Amino acid sequence: MKRTIALLATFLLVGSYLVAQPTSETLPSEGTEKIYTIGISKLVSHPALDAIEQGVMDYLESREFTVSFDNQNCNGEIATAIAIAQKFKSDDKDIVVGIATPAAQALAQIIKEKPVVFGAITDPLAAGLVADYTRKEETNIAGVSDLNPIELQLETYFSIVKPKTLGMIYTSSEANGVVQMEMAREICEANGIKFVAAAISNSSEVKMAAQSIIDRIDAMYVAIDNTVVSAIPSVSEVCMKAGIPLFNTDTTSSENIDFLMSWGFNYYTVGTETGKVVERIIKGENPKDIGAIFFDDPAQFELWFNLDTAKKLGITIDESLLANAKVIIKDGQKQVQP
Repeated sequence: MKRTIALLATFLLVGSYLVAQPTSETLPSEGTEKIYTIGISKLVSHPALDAIEQGVMDYLESREFTVSFDNQNCNGEIATAIAIAQKFKSDDKDIVVGIATPAAQALAQIIKEKPVVFGAITDPLAAGLVADYTRKEETNIAGVSDLNPIELQLETYFSIVKPKTLGMIYTSSEANGVVQMEMAREICEANGIKFVAAAISNSSEVKMAAQSIIDRIDAMYVAIDNTVVSAIPSVSEVCMKAGIPLFNTDTTSSENIDFLMSWGFNYYTVGTETGKVVERIIKGENPKDIGAIFFDDPAQFELWFNLDTAKKLGITIDESLLANAKVIIKDGQKQVQP
C-alpha cells in the first residue's frame, strides 16, 4: 500500500527553553563497574507511553550491567523535545531513547555521536529515522515500530459495525498520525466507505474535533496517535452521547472508556523489546545492523471487545471474534481469556 511520507517540522533554534529536572532518576550503587547512562525522552504521559517507559527500565534493570536513567517528559511540545535532546547531548548520555515520533526525531536531529533508540514509531521511514529498511546505510539510530495491521483491523471493524462513513481524528504534526490517516483513507476507499478526518495539533483540541465530525459519521476510529490517545476519554464521551461505536487501537487506554473494539499492542511488551535494542547496543552491536524492528507475531497483539457498549449501541459481535479476543468487558468486569 502506498504510504504518504510526512516529516515533522523541527526547530533549528531553541533559544532559552528550560528543561525540568529529571522526573525520575535511578542511581546505581557505588563501585568501579561501568555505569551506562540512559536518557529517556517521552512525548507525553499517557498509559501506552508510560508502559513503554516502564518496560524499557524494568528490562534493562534486570540485566547483568548497571544503568542510570534520566527520564524526561516533553509534555507534547516539540520545542521541549529538542531542548531535552540538547540536555542529553550536553550530559553526554551513553544511549538515548525516544518514545513516540517527535521525541525520537528531536534526539535524532541533535545527537549524532551516540546511539539513538526509538520506541513505538509507527513508520520510521516516514518519520525520517531510517533511510530505508535494507540496513545498508551507516546510522546511529535503531529501534522498534508499533505499526499495527491496519487493513485487517479496519476490515474486521467494518464487518461488525457496517459503517457508511468512518471518522478519524489525527495529529497533523505527527508523522505517524498522518501516515495512519492516509492508510485509513485508502482502506476506506477500497471498501466503499466514506472517510471523514479531523486534524488536531494538541490534546486540548481532541474533544472539539470529535464534536465537529460526530454528526457526519456512523463509526469512529482512533489509531496509534499519542496526542489523540492522551485525550481518548473525551472521544469516548462524544461517541457514546451520539450513539457512535468507537474503535481505539490502544488497548492500554481502553479499560476505562466506552469503546466497542480495541485491538493493538501490549505496550509494556513494546517497552521490553525497546530495552532489548538498548541491550544489544550496550553489548557492542552496531545500530545499523539492528535497524527498525517490526512485530509480526499475532501473540504480540491483543483484541478487546466491550459487550456493555455493544449492548447499549444494539451491536452484535460474532462469536468467532469473541472467541479470539484476549479481553472482554461484560457487566462492568474485565474478563481475560486464555
